Amino acid sequence: MRVQSSAIPSPSIAVRSTGVSASPGAPAGPAPAGRRAGTLQAALGVVAFSLTFPATAWGLEGFGLWSLVAVRSVLAAVIAGGCLLALRVPPPARHHWPGLAVVAAGVVLGFPLLTTLALRTSTTAHAAVVVGLLPLTTAVCSALRVGTRPSRTFWTAALAGAVAVGAFTVQQSGGALTAADGYLFAALLVCAAGYTEGGRLARAMPGWQVIAWALVLCLPVGVPAAALALTYEPVHLGAHAVAGLVWVAAGSQFLGLVVWYRGMAAVGIPKASQLQLAQPLLTLVWSVLLLGEHLTVAAPLTAAAVLVCIAVTQRARG
Repeated sequence: MRVQSSAIPSPSIAVRSTGVSASPGAPAGPAPAGRRAGTLQAALGVVAFSLTFPATAWGLEGFGLWSLVAVRSVLAAVIAGGCLLALRVPPPARHHWPGLAVVAAGVVLGFPLLTTLALRTSTTAHAAVVVGLLPLTTAVCSALRVGTRPSRTFWTAALAGAVAVGAFTVQQSGGALTAADGYLFAALLVCAAGYTEGGRLARAMPGWQVIAWALVLCLPVGVPAAALALTYEPVHLGAHAVAGLVWVAAGSQFLGLVVWYRGMAAVGIPKASQLQLAQPLLTLVWSVLLLGEHLTVAAPLTAAAVLVCIAVTQRARG
C-alpha cells in the first residue's frame, strides 16, 4: 500500500490498514512487499525511540528540565516546518486538526515532559517499563478508537510480552515504586493516545506530515516556554548535552516518528506497536554503552521471550 499519497484511501485500503477483515472479494491484507517495508519502517522508529532515554539523560547534564523539553520541541518544529515549506505542503483539512492536537498533546508535549520528569530521579532501566507496556496500551487504544479487532493469539502474545518486559524492567529497578512511576504511567497513557491518533491520521495523509503538523501546532506554546525556561534555568553546554538535545529533537521527535507513523499506516497500529516490545531491551543496551549502567543475567532471557512474542504477534491474523 502506498502511504505517501495524500489522498484519502479507498475503503478496502483503510480496512487493510486497521487490520479489520476485508470484504469477501478484497485481498486479506497488504502485499508482502508492503508489509515488509512497513515493518522495516516501524522497526527503524523503534531503534530511534530506544535512544530517547539515554539521550535525555545526556541532555539533562547541561539543560534544566523545562529547558530541555521546550527547546527540543522548538528545534523539532523548526525542522518539520522547514520540510513543509520546502515541499510546499498545503495545510491539512479542517477535520484533521483535532486529531493532530491529540498527537501534539500526547507525543510532542506530554510524553517528553512526563518522562523527563521521571528521569530526574529514575534510571533509564526503570523508565524503560513505560515503553515495555506501551505496545499493549496502544493496541487497547486502537481497539477503542479505530475499531481494530486482533485475534486472541495476538492479545495473548502481546500480554505475555508486556508481562515479560514489565517484570524485567521492574526487577532492574529493585521492584520499588517511586514518585517517578506516576509520571511514567501518565506518559504511557498520553503516548498511546497520540500513537493511535497518529496512526489513524497516517492512513489519510503521509506519516511524516502527521508529526510535522503536530510539531508546528506546538510552536505557539514551545517558543515562549523555551525563552522563559532558558531565562531561569542555567545552561552548561557540553558534548553530551548538545548531542542529547540534537537527538531527542531531530531523531526521536521528528525522524523517528516519521518512519513510525508510516510503518503503522502500512501494517496496522496493533502489529506495529508490538515491535516496541524490543525497545526497552535496546534502551538497556544503549544505557550500558552510553551511560555505563550494568545489566543482570536476566537480559538475554527476557530478550529471547520478547522476540518470540514479537514473532507471534506479527503472524497473528486480525
